[in-house]
Amino acid sequence: MSLQQASIFVAPSDLHGQGVFAARDIEAGEVIEVCPILLFPKEQLPHVRQTVLDDYYFDWGEEGEWYALCLGYGSLYNHSYQPNAEYGMDFEARTIDFYCIKDIPAGSEILINYNGDVDNQSKVWFEK
Repeated sequence: MSLQQASIFVAPSDLHGQGVFAARDIEAGEVIEVCPILLFPKEQLPHVRQTVLDDYYFDWGEEGEWYALCLGYGSLYNHSYQPNAEYGMDFEARTIDFYCIKDIPAGSEILINYNGDVDNQSKVWFEK
């Protein structure tokens, strides 16, 4: 069963190009979005890295043996080291699920830490 509780939209972002925003107040603990994925094997990564999709895939699998393209708005959430949302991977359902971890007022951008862990302050690939 898929669950889409929160109203969200894509709009221009002051952080980077476009982003995902709250259309209404979203409370901590709410599911923001459940995104289906398209899987591709490691062997195809060199081809993907030569395309615009290089910035949009997720590592997938217990051992990182696959990669996933996240559908829905999943690949459009921007990065922050002080995120208001997080994501989790449901390997059985083949979804990437986004959750609110801090109250998000309507009109605010929804941000995740690209490192996967909310508290991980490691530099991400696009930082110099």
